[in-house]
Amino acid sequence: MINFFFEDIDEFDIKKTDIEKNIEKLVINENRILGDVNYILCSDNYLLNINREYLNHDYFTDVISFDYCEDNVISGDIFISVDTVSDNAKEYGATFENELERVMIHGVLHFVGYNDKTESDQKTMRAKENQYLSLFK
Repeated sequence: MINFFFEDIDEFDIKKTDIEKNIEKLVINENRILGDVNYILCSDNYLLNINREYLNHDYFTDVISFDYCEDNVISGDIFISVDTVSDNAKEYGATFENELERVMIHGVLHFVGYNDKTESDQKTMRAKENQYLSLFK
């Protein structure tokens, strides 16, 4: 089950049904089972506080994933700063919706085992993001 929450920002419309279907397709395609995935859409400052408190990082970011997966069941919390997503969309010439979908996919890709620590991992992650973004079209 996929849940959506809004913290420290006003709630806004997103294509919840489309997102749910496409994230489920991603999970199935990666030979996993969808458990509970929570998307928490929030402000820069809200996510900065999480980054400081839980990861000891003192910087803004667009997404932080907390993995609660067990065996092949994908579960976790994905915190997304809509402020940073908006800024990144402008920087990369993307729409807000497209960039939001990318970070939603990014968080789940971490849950299925992809990382982005090395340059090689980042290229693989970006290719997977692009692959699954095509589901949203």
